[in-house]
Amino acid sequence: MTFAEYVRENRDTIVHLFVQHVNITVKAVFFSIIVGVLIGVLISKYEKLAWPVINVANVIYTIPSLALFALMIPILGIGKFPAIVALVLYNQIVLVRNTYVGIKGVESAVLESAVGMGMSPAQVLFRVQLPLAFPVIMAGIRTAAVITVATATIAATIGAGGLGLLIFGGISSLSTFQILAGAIPTMILANAADWLLYGVEVLVQRKWGS
Repeated sequence: MTFAEYVRENRDTIVHLFVQHVNITVKAVFFSIIVGVLIGVLISKYEKLAWPVINVANVIYTIPSLALFALMIPILGIGKFPAIVALVLYNQIVLVRNTYVGIKGVESAVLESAVGMGMSPAQVLFRVQLPLAFPVIMAGIRTAAVITVATATIAATIGAGGLGLLIFGGISSLSTFQILAGAIPTMILANAADWLLYGVEVLVQRKWGS
């Protein structure tokens, strides 16, 4: 049997697991962005919280991904929800740090000009700081998306499904074709996510620049 024949015979299973993987990834990235950007904005306003929060996020990121998923089992059980929670936690270091660095990187002269024009703190944030910090924040989002696609394969170990089932199943059964059937779509999805978000970044920057 060739790899093409294996894929053809198991097409429905591969497609089903691919859809599961995309579902987990999209939800995890979505909630990661909400949490990470909000925390990043918060610590940019309250400097005393910045390094403790970033250090905690960094410690979480240093936990091996398999161990982090395992830690979810006694707390949240198994399935998609604990997997998404673990992925959101894993992504916080790049999102929180990039949001914080991006906002703090806005020059003080620009902020003073905005305040001098009568802008409120909220207007300064949404009309000045976030747009100027957008490239840095978007770099974090792209990194988080790629990390999520890759790490979500390990979510299969706690019953979340996805392409990891093929990879781990192939490892346990010594099936090269099964491993490739999970690994190749994962690589394609990671690159597609990065290019898609790059396209979004370019479009948004063009709109703001016009």
